[in-house]
Amino acid sequence: MEQPNASMLVIGDELLSGRTQDANLHHLAKELTRIGVNLSEARFIRDDSKVIVSNIIELSKKFDYLFTSGGIGPTHDDITTDCVARAFDKKVSVRPDAFEILKKYYDRKGIELNEARLRMARIPETADLIENPISAAPGYIIENVYVMAGVPKIFQSMLKNILPKLKKGSPTFSISVKLFKGEGDLALELEKIVSAFENLNFGSYPFSEKGTYGTNIVIRGKDKNLITKAEEKVRALA
Repeated sequence: MEQPNASMLVIGDELLSGRTQDANLHHLAKELTRIGVNLSEARFIRDDSKVIVSNIIELSKKFDYLFTSGGIGPTHDDITTDCVARAFDKKVSVRPDAFEILKKYYDRKGIELNEARLRMARIPETADLIENPISAAPGYIIENVYVMAGVPKIFQSMLKNILPKLKKGSPTFSISVKLFKGEGDLALELEKIVSAFENLNFGSYPFSEKGTYGTNIVIRGKDKNLITKAEEKVRALA
């Protein structure tokens, strides 16, 4: 089965300055792996319109799916929507469907739908809305680009709504083997195992636990039986 390929743009100066720690890339990677979509590339970029536009154009052409997080809120630095519209040469305006969603939400809470909040109803023409069950302000899909909020809980709720609609591949399985040997002691024998199982991916990750050094060997692939056979070989290295 052919595996769809995806990329992600994580947008925001606050992420690159260290003020905010990203959780969305980690969550997206786990969910895409679960449904058989390869997350092949991820980029963290600043709130710069030229940078955002060029990355959207490049990655949307390069991959089956492009997911973005951040920059669709009510403040002056939320420029993602304008950049997406520019990348696809689309007009952007307050869409009636998005307006109605926000109006109902804020009316119910007794909060004014002011000019700032109304910015979250600005959607590029032809885009399909992504439901936001937490704070109402929708994300949207335009061609193969999925534009979602940066707040982790909202991002996760939006992603949950769109995952069933994605083209799926065969899921990737993985197992981790913990060995109390250093990478240098394992490297040569591990290389032989890797060569014998060309259809699997192996990762080697050193750790230190209570003064003892060791290595976690992670085996990933599509064939569970093959992974089990490789696991036996790796455990024998202990």
